Amino acid sequence: MSGHNESILREPLITGNNITYAKITDDILGPVENKPNKAWWIGFIFASLGALLWVVAVSYTFWTGIGAWGLNKTVGWAWDITGFVWWVGIGHAGTLISAVLLLFRQNWRNSINRSAEAMTIFAVICAATYVVSHMGRPWLAYWVLPLPNQFGSLWVNFNSPLVWDMFAISTYFSVSLLFWYTGLLPDIATIRDRAVGTRRKIYSIFSFGWSGSVKTWQRFEAVSLILAGISTPLVLSVHTIVSMDFATSVIPGWHTTIFPPYFVAGAIFSGFAMVLTLLLVARKVLGLENYITMFHIESMNKIIILTGSIVGVAYLTEFFIAWYSGSEYEQYAFINRSTGPYWWAYWMMMTCNVISPQLLWFKKIRLSIRATWILSIVVNIGMWFERFVIIVTSLHRDYIPSSWAMFSPTWVDVSVFVGSIGLFFTLFLLFLRVLPSIAIAEVKLLLKSASEQAKMKQIKEGHENKEYVNEYVESLEKFDSVKQEEYAKI
Repeated sequence: MSGHNESILREPLITGNNITYAKITDDILGPVENKPNKAWWIGFIFASLGALLWVVAVSYTFWTGIGAWGLNKTVGWAWDITGFVWWVGIGHAGTLISAVLLLFRQNWRNSINRSAEAMTIFAVICAATYVVSHMGRPWLAYWVLPLPNQFGSLWVNFNSPLVWDMFAISTYFSVSLLFWYTGLLPDIATIRDRAVGTRRKIYSIFSFGWSGSVKTWQRFEAVSLILAGISTPLVLSVHTIVSMDFATSVIPGWHTTIFPPYFVAGAIFSGFAMVLTLLLVARKVLGLENYITMFHIESMNKIIILTGSIVGVAYLTEFFIAWYSGSEYEQYAFINRSTGPYWWAYWMMMTCNVISPQLLWFKKIRLSIRATWILSIVVNIGMWFERFVIIVTSLHRDYIPSSWAMFSPTWVDVSVFVGSIGLFFTLFLLFLRVLPSIAIAEVKLLLKSASEQAKMKQIKEGHENKEYVNEYVESLEKFDSVKQEEYAKI
């Protein structure tokens, strides 16, 4: 037992008894080293079919042009940019959990950061496919990069939001990928040391000669902090730049300074919802209840309450500013959103994003696995509708009534979006098969201080105040992986 013990009043980050370092390794590497179970195969087959649909839809788009989508002269952006912003938003939770919570020394991140980081990588890949698809000539996608002088006087247009997006997304992807892979190195080395034959050779290559020496760990921790410091501003900057695609225009409903903070809050909101959607299933299927505990789930639910409330205030602020501006065009844009032809999309957004998260104020709902999982899906549906409402309702009725038009998606629009979800889940399920979904090395740091058995040892040895012990035991009632009779014996 280490000399320093965490407060008994804090709930454990690792539950269960007889947890050892070896057991942590075996539990987390089980899905990687053993054959996939039936649940994984069912999920992978459905996800692969979705990915195949994405390949068909995108190929058809490349062959026929973006006229295959439901766009028209008035609504030049619709499902494409909606899907793009939605996927970029989902990718925000990974960087927040990894970088920001690391800098603030929040140890509850240790069990969820690996999967959240992987989710970020895959979500950004899905977002990037929308950018390339919408170019019309995707084989010239490299034109958004600063080109060498051999191309003559051809330079990128730095006034174009497409170029801003390219720089923001590529920077975000590069740093997130580097941060994710750096954290993987000690765990890949662990798999290498346990593997044999070809698997050992493959993991040896990807472990980059990790030796586990003191010097190696010192450098690892230093690099992790540096990358966290670099990544933290990206949480704010990336979605701020994405919001400027709209805010720098002169279209009523878009030309507003509230978009950057409003988009960032919405991105974190939807990102944490997707983390819950994925981890609640993975936790059960992979048998990781001792490492992804109810405390982790409740903490993420609290962040969803906070960011959901910020998003709700932003919605109300938009209406107030439209009224206060005195601009009839601005006022009409927001009246049209709530009462116009797309009223159903607006009220779906309000119900999912403003009303449903408030249910998490109730502890019983916040601690319910089923309710949390359903609400996480509802939030992501609502965030998709938010982007759809912002884009389509602001475009379909402009200054000239004769040019008003309605947008209706084609099968290609729907297939590209549904297929991108299939692509995302395919990549995530493959990740679960080849790499540990929880950071083994980081979870082991918590075993001697923040685990249930460490605190039980403190209680057995009589180091804690009886009142504190009773309060601690009562708080454990919400954990589905804690045996209350063990405390009754003590």
